[in-house]
Amino acid sequence: MRAYFCDLLGMVEVPKPDNLSPSGLWLEGGGAKLHIGVDPDFVSARKAHPAFLVDNLEVLRDRLTQAGYTAQDDKPVEGYVRFFTFDPFGNRIELMQQA
Repeated sequence: MRAYFCDLLGMVEVPKPDNLSPSGLWLEGGGAKLHIGVDPDFVSARKAHPAFLVDNLEVLRDRLTQAGYTAQDDKPVEGYVRFFTFDPFGNRIELMQQA
């Protein structure tokens, strides 16, 4: 998850509060905060998803595809260009940029 969200998407890992479980990952970037936990009964979200507004959509598309991830275009949304990808655990992620 660090390689995907930090190295590819440019988020930054931030420390979790000491009183929380040591497992999981807290990230920040572009005004977003993402908290990833560990769940032994995990099932990936194939439809529900976060959408991240970015300034460099094509750079991210290139970076992801070069790393072996898919970048799937979808129906247009007025005012945005966007695509979907999946994180290493199969969760759907939308990346969008204002047109």
